[in-house]
Amino acid sequence: MRAFREAVEAGDVEAIETLLAEDVVFTSPAVFKPYAGKPITAAILRGVMRVFEDFRYVREINDPNGRDHALVFTARVGDRQITGCDFLRVNQDGLIDDFMVMVRPLSGLQALSDAMGAQFDRITKEAEAGAV
Repeated sequence: MRAFREAVEAGDVEAIETLLAEDVVFTSPAVFKPYAGKPITAAILRGVMRVFEDFRYVREINDPNGRDHALVFTARVGDRQITGCDFLRVNQDGLIDDFMVMVRPLSGLQALSDAMGAQFDRITKEAEAGAV
């Protein structure tokens, strides 16, 4: 999904949020229960943007029917280098309604989980306020 990739690479949080469906479901690589809704998903993505360093997409894989996309990325969290993938599905309006992230290696996932855990009070407040 070119528009999402460009928004992330530009650090444009407003553009990212406009690409999310109101009923988007975000599945974290570290938490069992998915997060439902645009406010919490947008807040989580803002938190990730604060935590990741040296983030870049390295590959894009698209469904020929246009609904499913995979964006492979690399980033650093502290001293841990990670590789991950954003799996995106878009609805009939072209908005992301399903967003699942996977990350490797385990030590990188643990560093990400710790860093995001430290952000979670702020993320929750942003989601409740609908902040951008």
